[in-house]
Amino acid sequence: MKKQMLAIGLALSLAFGSSAIQAKTFTWTASADALSMDPYSTNNSFTNSFMNNIYEGLVRFNEKVEIEAALAESWSSVSPTVWRFKLRRNVKFHGGEPMTADDVVFSWQRVNTPGSISKLNLGDVKDVRKVDGFTVDVETKAPFPLLLNEMLNLTIMSKTWSEANNAKEASDLQQKKENYANRNTNGTGPFMLKSREVDVKTVLMANPAWWDKPKHNLTEVDFTPIQSDATRTSSLLSGALDATVNVPLQDVARINSSGAFTVVQGPELRTLFLGMDQSRDELLYSDVKGKNPFKDIRVRKALYQAIDVEGIKRAVMRGVSWPAGMVLAPQLNGAPKNLNTRVVPFDPEAARKLLAEAGYPNGFTVGMQCPNNRYVYDEQICLAIISMLGRVGVKITPQIEPVAKWNVRLNQQDISLYLIGHAGLPMADSYALLSDVAATRTKTEGGLNAGGYSNPAFDALLPRIASELDTSKRTALIGEATAIIRNDVAYIPLHQQPITWAARKGVELKQAPDNQLRLWLVTAP
Repeated sequence: MKKQMLAIGLALSLAFGSSAIQAKTFTWTASADALSMDPYSTNNSFTNSFMNNIYEGLVRFNEKVEIEAALAESWSSVSPTVWRFKLRRNVKFHGGEPMTADDVVFSWQRVNTPGSISKLNLGDVKDVRKVDGFTVDVETKAPFPLLLNEMLNLTIMSKTWSEANNAKEASDLQQKKENYANRNTNGTGPFMLKSREVDVKTVLMANPAWWDKPKHNLTEVDFTPIQSDATRTSSLLSGALDATVNVPLQDVARINSSGAFTVVQGPELRTLFLGMDQSRDELLYSDVKGKNPFKDIRVRKALYQAIDVEGIKRAVMRGVSWPAGMVLAPQLNGAPKNLNTRVVPFDPEAARKLLAEAGYPNGFTVGMQCPNNRYVYDEQICLAIISMLGRVGVKITPQIEPVAKWNVRLNQQDISLYLIGHAGLPMADSYALLSDVAATRTKTEGGLNAGGYSNPAFDALLPRIASELDTSKRTALIGEATAIIRNDVAYIPLHQQPITWAARKGVELKQAPDNQLRLWLVTAP
């Protein structure tokens, strides 16, 4: 072990060159841990972000959320439905084995195994085929202008390592079927897994054999998830941490005035909204028996009009949020900015009338599922909404729980009324969000449509959006689709949340609107 560490140290010195003397350990925190080390077993945004430092795809996003080459050095169109990718040579996995076309094809096969959640984000890909040792063809089901964005979801794993460790299939978190890949890694990325204590500490080491030229100066990265807002901030200000990517808004002024740390803040692509079970004939968590009130648009509108999003901005978000009129952030590629206004105004009296018209003059009781460590002030947002809905007669039974349990609920559709957010990631495109949260739920679409919303007219637009190569026509189709779910009140939009990070002065984090910390761009003094 000692010889191995010395070899890695020498390799790091060669990799960093003259800056090796400045290389150091970087310590950071977030409000939750990564859910798995298996890159295919979850669609959780933070987990995906964390794992992108270990595993890589054929392409990647930079800090401006722009596509750039990664494991593929070039690509071209062979036909309207076939793209050819030339793989980068001399890329090695952390275990030392070379990365070839066989690994890409294997990864495509693995991403389609039963436990995989990633396959939901690759629904437009029909097949991945080997052409030669360093060339693969990716075939789509129809002409698809956003294939590069979608290929961000196909992170490449080692065929030989997966087979040797009985990890040929994705870990199935829903069925609680883990395999070796759930707690161990072997990627090609800039950082390697050194140790892992779930919910306690994960340590990464810089990959000295990384194919790319490092823009970071880190030798080791120590990640410690801290659920408590107060503890995260106090740990930062005590000097125990270099950075946090979950700063409570109430602590911004305190951190900025510390003299040692600086807050970095900007709008996120993520919009928060409420979902409702619109598929069951009777809600799982309600005192209404024999029918489902959320199937009635009058009830959905009533909830919409009962919620004061400006009040949430003032009282909960401390003025740092962007009230939404649609589920798409206006900054997302293709988003119809003109639809980012409320369908109906905040009006509690109108909400009460709608409930009475729908047959609920005294309201009803329903369970509400919310995470308490996933979004900015998620629990406080839910408590504010509970109070607002109570004023119009909708009594809420709160089910507020950690993100790991809430995430399982969404996947299993164990919900009635629930808080959810989406940033259109990892594609950073409107289509990604629409197909994920509003498409009729199938094996390949509607992965986060936990409420079971379904509209054939909306579904008919999705393949047209996916295949339209003309940008103006595609944007118009996205507008049509957005208008449908907006008019249906399929969801109740709340707001875009802020990204609020903080770091020790001199640390450069390269904040991006997709809220992903790219460790390969971090530098520390």
